[in-house]
Amino acid sequence: MSSIFTKIINREIPANIEFEDEKCIVIHDINPKASIHLLIIPKKEIPSIMELEDGDSDLIGYLFLIARNMASKMDLDGYRLIFNVGEKGGQEIFHLHLHLLGFK
Repeated sequence: MSSIFTKIINREIPANIEFEDEKCIVIHDINPKASIHLLIIPKKEIPSIMELEDGDSDLIGYLFLIARNMASKMDLDGYRLIFNVGEKGGQEIFHLHLHLLGFK
């Protein structure tokens, strides 16, 4: 079963897309916890950090570079980056994603 993020990537569900390339998509969170709340989502469907494979290290590093670029684009001089891992860690959608939270 596809995650909601896979459905957004496949344009089955609309989203406010801030950035997209061949590796990831960046969308605005529909339930923001900060004035800027972006989700940086790899197009590769990985359920969570717990399911990462050794070969995913470049992709994870890439997500952090995209976060840096998005923070710059949003003119943030400070922000938080968060991965929620597993249900007990607050993860609600089991398609790995990085939260970028910034305050204006």
